Amino acid sequence: MIKVLFICHGNICRSPIAEFLLKDLVERDHLQSQFEIASAATSTEEIWNGRGNPIYPPAQEELRKHGIGKTPYTDFSGKRARQVTREDYNYYDYILCADAANIRNTIRITGPDTEHKIGLLLDYALDEKKHGTSIADPWYSGDFSATWRDVKAGCEGFLGKIRKEYQSL
Repeated sequence: MIKVLFICHGNICRSPIAEFLLKDLVERDHLQSQFEIASAATSTEEIWNGRGNPIYPPAQEELRKHGIGKTPYTDFSGKRARQVTREDYNYYDYILCADAANIRNTIRITGPDTEHKIGLLLDYALDEKKHGTSIADPWYSGDFSATWRDVKAGCEGFLGKIRKEYQSL
């Protein structure tokens, strides 16, 4: 089982888009039993009294626009923001962040990245010009389509890398 955790600041835009986009890609390839995919935040800004906020409505709309959320595996209606934990580091194989600040803040929570699990999602994009770059936060930019394109590039590249590494998939 390959365990993937996507990270962004609040876990209501970029990381849940990545979580459910990768779930959609995995489901299309009938690989659900091979993956565990989740997302989390580095902050608690979207978590109140222990309960996280749902995915931001424009992010939900972007997922729906691409046909995501129609199956039990990609149903995001119950998704709530949660903060990454120290235990997540040991549990997940890949911790993929939307930007460099997310990497720094994840490491503050999980401790040092001694196993080299934490990285940028766009480092997996096939377009090497994207490597080392951030996925713009649509909470501020308002451009959910641009965020979608970057998340898609990262997720498709990531899945391609995994398929090469684990040729049994």
